[in-house]
Amino acid sequence: MPSAARGFFPLDERWELTESVYSPERAKQMVWLAASGPSYLDAAEVFERIARRTVPASSIWDETQRHGERLKGFVQQQQAAVGVERVVLPPAGADHDRPLGVSLDGGKMHIRGEGWKEFKAGSVYDLIATPELDRETGEWVDQVHGVNMCYRAILGTVEEFAPAFWALAVERQVPQAADVSVTADGADWIWNLADDYFPDSVQIVDWYHATEYLAHAAEALFPSDADAAQRWQHERRNDLYLGQTYKLIEPLEKAGLTAQAEYFRKHTRRMQYQEFHEQDYPIGSGTIESGIKRFKHRLSGPGMRWSRPAADRMLVLRAAVMSGTFDELWRLARN
Repeated sequence: MPSAARGFFPLDERWELTESVYSPERAKQMVWLAASGPSYLDAAEVFERIARRTVPASSIWDETQRHGERLKGFVQQQQAAVGVERVVLPPAGADHDRPLGVSLDGGKMHIRGEGWKEFKAGSVYDLIATPELDRETGEWVDQVHGVNMCYRAILGTVEEFAPAFWALAVERQVPQAADVSVTADGADWIWNLADDYFPDSVQIVDWYHATEYLAHAAEALFPSDADAAQRWQHERRNDLYLGQTYKLIEPLEKAGLTAQAEYFRKHTRRMQYQEFHEQDYPIGSGTIESGIKRFKHRLSGPGMRWSRPAADRMLVLRAAVMSGTFDELWRLARN
């Protein structure tokens, strides 16, 4: 039985894939609710209030495992069908002109018997620029936003995540796009993946991660003088925005802070923020950061413990709900 407080089932995975006693439409509603809310118990409560039907949380769990396995299998079949070697790119000059954005990050969830493990997630989205009032200058400027966001997440290694995310990229026509930007934090696995799968993309280190790293560098440069650290950080922040990272690297190297200096040296080409902004590229990775929080809302609630198979299923279901593609996935997997 589920824990009312935690919304998870401390069961093993020896359940059988038997036929549901519920209609396909009823089962779909149950699975969607299970992937949308914070727990199976919450899904049962919502179902009772909205549908006027009492369905045990254990039944919702059963339906979620059965159909989750089915939908996961379909997604894996689709993934195998669009491997890198199978995708045929359009001829030169035939790319579409819709600007697309890509962001990647990782989050933590607790796996029974293993502890906290990282799931890797990525999003693909359309980019649009809308005029907004700049509070500092009082001028109207174009601000870039991600819309029509789609997600994919995998509990596993980069090697396991890469083909799954590539399948989403193919679905969203990223390989056929003339204009693609990848915005993320400074993790090496992200940029290695971007180099391999999106070699022509514009790569951008998230502005807020960069400024956070700048603050840590300032503290390392002035460990006993907080005021001096704050002044240096404030002065160098504009240099960072302009892409003049040498003004950060030189004093850090002179102070023997080679690791901090190397961070800015390695990512200099990804830190041309003024240029990126003028070219209508996003300099923040809020799309995937908010996405990670939404994944964790369902997968990393208080006291939640997952088996790997159940986690794998829920990641597929949760990604479909967050992407607004759950109904389509359900329909395609039945055909």
